[in-house]
Parts: sequence; structure tokens; C-alpha cells
Amino acid sequence: MKVGIIGTGYVGLPTGVGLAELGNEVTCIDYDSKKIETLQSGKLTIYEDGLEELFCKNVETKRLKFTTSMKEGVMGADVVIIAVGTPPHPVTKEADMKYIYSAATELAEYLTDYTVVATKSTVPVGTGDDIETLISKKNPFANFDVVSLPEFLREGYAIHDFFEPDRIVVGANNERAKNVIKELYKPFVGKTKMLFVKRRSSETIKYASNAFLAIKIHYINEMANFCEKTGADIMEVAQGMGLDSRIGPKFLNPGPGYGGSCFPKDTMAMAFMAHKNDVDMTLIKAAIEGNRQRKKQMAERILETVKDIENPKIAVLGLAFKNGTDDCRESPSMDIVSELINQGADIIAYDPKAMRTACIRLGNKIQYADNMYQPLKDADVLAVLTEWDDFRKLDLHQAGQLMRHKNIVDCRNLLDKEEAKANGFNYQGIGR
Repeated sequence: MKVGIIGTGYVGLPTGVGLAELGNEVTCIDYDSKKIETLQSGKLTIYEDGLEELFCKNVETKRLKFTTSMKEGVMGADVVIIAVGTPPHPVTKEADMKYIYSAATELAEYLTDYTVVATKSTVPVGTGDDIETLISKKNPFANFDVVSLPEFLREGYAIHDFFEPDRIVVGANNERAKNVIKELYKPFVGKTKMLFVKRRSSETIKYASNAFLAIKIHYINEMANFCEKTGADIMEVAQGMGLDSRIGPKFLNPGPGYGGSCFPKDTMAMAFMAHKNDVDMTLIKAAIEGNRQRKKQMAERILETVKDIENPKIAVLGLAFKNGTDDCRESPSMDIVSELINQGADIIAYDPKAMRTACIRLGNKIQYADNMYQPLKDADVLAVLTEWDDFRKLDLHQAGQLMRHKNIVDCRNLLDKEEAKANGFNYQGIGR
């Protein structure tokens, strides 16, 4: 099939690479000419584990192309996927739809034969109706259908999730559109659960899923606070909870709060939509506020450890919001570091993949290291903020020799507590 994808970010680019690998002819469209030039030259603009090999392969076979021209990407396509950003509005925190509406309006002009326009961006309920109206107004003769095709790609695991999806959800209001999407995902038929629902239900599923997972994270963090006060171990508690099939083990890892490009904006957007529809969603509101406070609490823990040390030096491991990605958007690590900066802290940090993106936001407010041992030189406390596997292998004996004071605040419970203590560290984990 011929597929056009509007947007080359953390959703659009992995989706484009994946569909090309399945044998489709894919053209990715983006207004950012520098980004397109980089992609056309065979270089990636984001880091995603496993992406580079498939990207290079499909660029070489010419199944994957990039352009700034909407006409080139859309005309003659069987499916056009909208995968642009829906960032939170700076005031209301609702999803900002300007990029969605702009894409829908512009692509309308180039719809010739029957085309399915699919929204893969996370959009408010009713957006499919709005897109239909915009396209019909711009091009009254367009032969098209709009479907909701929410993405469930985890950053850091996007390629895996594309080829091994838990489910494929399709919001389509007629059989013709359903059949086109079935053809697009034909390699998954019989292997993956494919759920066809009303378009508005599909638009709700993504928000409902992300809000639920955010609540689960907030809950386990509150339970971790309880364990710290009572002498229980949250890791053991979470293990026991996860054995219950009704609960499951995922998203029961305590830490510095949720972050990234989805959970923060989607919970806020869900809360806004609920308010707009006169529905009081107390759990979601509590998760949003609790998550905001969580990051401040983590910064306070780090500062408390060095409160009696003059001009303390803080070593930070991890700046990305999670392992496997260079994305620092709404990263708990970045928020904690920013809070430490506001308190006048001297910080040197290292992240395996996110140094460049972190530097764009923080500039010279902190120092940047070349490896995970460099920040430890004469440091007074080590703060572990992102769960990179490399950090699990940290040689604690070597770390103790490098540091001025042996303090660890492990916000991810990544390091071995007993080994840290055996090497003379004052170790603080989460919920332990």
C-alpha cells in the first residue's frame, strides 16, 4: 500500500519505518526542512533502540522516503496517517490541536482517489468529526473516511511494540474504512488482537489507558512512602501485589514520578475534557498533583543528604525520562535537576543517550560528563534518576574511592542496597 505519514517524531518515524519494513511504500512529511534533510541523508533525528538498522535498510530500498511537500506525500496514498504533536495548551493544559487541524486542512487539497485519513496522534474525543468537517470544507469533492488509529508505542521500545503489539485499536464508522486498515495491518491478522470500535470510543481508549497507568504509578509511589514509615519494603510489597492477576506486575516500580511525552499531557488533557463535560475525575486530578509534588520531594531528599556539607557537589546519573530513549520531555530527572539548580546546587550529570537533548534545555547550568564515573569525582552525593541498565553495573567500590562523601539517593532502586552498604555508603532507596 501507499502510505503518507505527517510528522516524523517519536510516533511518526518509528511507524513509518515499521510500515516500510512490512513492504509498504511510505512517505514521511514534515515542515521542518532541517529534519527532513537529515533524514534524507540517511541519518536519524531521534534515538530509539533498534530503529537505525531498519531505517537505513528501508531508505536504501527506497520504500521509505522523506519530504516537506504535503502534495508529494499525500497524493495517491491509500492511507494518510496524522502523527503530529498535540502538546498541552500553556494555560488550560488541554490538547493543543493547531498542528492536527493545520495538517487536516492542508492534506485535503491533495486527496484524489478514495483515501483513509487516520489520526495516530493522541487527540480529544470528537477530533475525527472535526477533521471530517475541515477536509470536506476545503475539498467538497474529496472521497475519504477518517479513522482513529491510536498509537501504543512505548518510547525506548517503539520498534518492538510496532512488530509485537499488545493490541491494535481501530475507530472506524464504516466497513470500507475498516477493510483498508485490515489490509494495512494484514501481517498482524491472527497474531494480534485487533479491536474495531466506534471512532469516539477509540479516541477515548488512549486517554483512558494512559490515565490509568499514571494513577497506578502514583499509587505505588504513595505506597512506597507508607513503606518507608512502617519498615516494609516496597519491592517485596509490589512483588506480592503483582502476583495478583487482576493487578499485574507492570507499572509497580516506585520512583521519581511519571514523565515523557504522553502521561503528563494526556492526564491533564483527560482532566480538562472531564471538566468540560461536567465529570469529576478525582483520581486523575490526585495523580496529577501527586506527580508534581513527587519530583519536589525527590529533590528535597537529595538536598537533605548534603545539608551539612559546604558547597556540595551532586553527581546525577540519568536525564532522559526513561531508559532506551533520548527524550527529555517532562522528564522527572530534568525536573529534579531544575529544582536542584534553583536551590543553587553544583551538578555534574551523565546520560548514555540524552546529553544533547538535555543540554538544549539546561545549557551551561550544569556540567556534563563523558561517562558514568566522571561525575563521581569528589561528589558528595550520587543521585540515580533514570533506570538505564548501564547504571546497574556501576562498580560501587570504584565509586566510593572517587566520591568525597559516600551518599547515594537511588530514586530508581537500581543499585544493590546491601552492596552499597558493604562499601560504606549511606544508601537511600525508594520505599525501602
